Amino acid sequence: MPLIRPADLAAEIDKRRFLKAASRAAVAGGLVLSPAIALAAKADRGEKADKGEKEPEVSPPEDLMREHGVLDRVLLVYEAAVRKFSANEDFDPAVITGAAEIVRDFIENYHEKSEEQAVFPRFKQAGKLVSLVDTLMTQHDAGRRVTAKILQAAPGSRKDGDERRQVVDGINAFIAMYRPHAAREDTELFPLLRKIVSPHEYDAMAEDFEKKEHQMFGGDGFEMMVHRVASLEQQIGIADLNQFTPR
Repeated sequence: MPLIRPADLAAEIDKRRFLKAASRAAVAGGLVLSPAIALAAKADRGEKADKGEKEPEVSPPEDLMREHGVLDRVLLVYEAAVRKFSANEDFDPAVITGAAEIVRDFIENYHEKSEEQAVFPRFKQAGKLVSLVDTLMTQHDAGRRVTAKILQAAPGSRKDGDERRQVVDGINAFIAMYRPHAAREDTELFPLLRKIVSPHEYDAMAEDFEKKEHQMFGGDGFEMMVHRVASLEQQIGIADLNQFTPR
C-alpha cells in the first residue's frame, strides 16, 4: 500500500468537504451546480461506490459522545492542575482559564444547548427518561455556575490563598458531577435517541448540529477544540499518553 502523505490526506479531506458543502448549498438555494463541480462530485461519489464506501456521516449520538471526549480531556487538564497545586508546583494558571473557556464556549454554549434544544425536549415529549432529563438540566445550570467561579478565581490562583481554594473546590465539584453526568448520557440517553424520533428527524438533527457548529465556530468546532485542549495538555505536561501506562 502506498504511503499517504499528511498533506495529500488534508487536501483530500478539504476537497470532499468543499464538494459536500457546495452540493448542499446548491440544493438549498435551488441552484444548478457548475459542470466542473457537478462532475467532480459525481466522480468522488463514483470512486467511493467503486470501493464499496459510503459518505461518512456523524450520527447525533456519535456527535454528542465525541464532544464528551473533549470534555473528558478538559477534566484531565483540571486534574493535572489540582495535582500541581497539591505538590506546590508553580505553573501558569492561564492553563486553567483556557480549560474553563473550552467548557464555557464548546460544552456549555454549544454542546449543552444542543441537548437542551434538540434532545431533552424529545425525550419529554415521548415520556421517556423524564426524571433523568430533569436532573441533567439541573446539572447543566450548576455546571455553568461552577465554570463562572473558576474563570473568576483562576487568574489569582498562582499563589496559595482564597482564590486557589476556590479554583480547587470548583474543579473538584465540576469533575465529581460531570463524570457521572456524561456517563449516564452516553449509556442511557443517547443510545435511546434513535428509537424515539423518526428517521427524518434523526437525519435532520445531524444536519442541524453541523450547521450550528459552523455558525458558532466558523468551521469544524470539534476539531478546533481538540486542538485547543491538546495545547493545554502540552503546557501542563500530560500530552504524552504513554505516561499513563502502568509499569
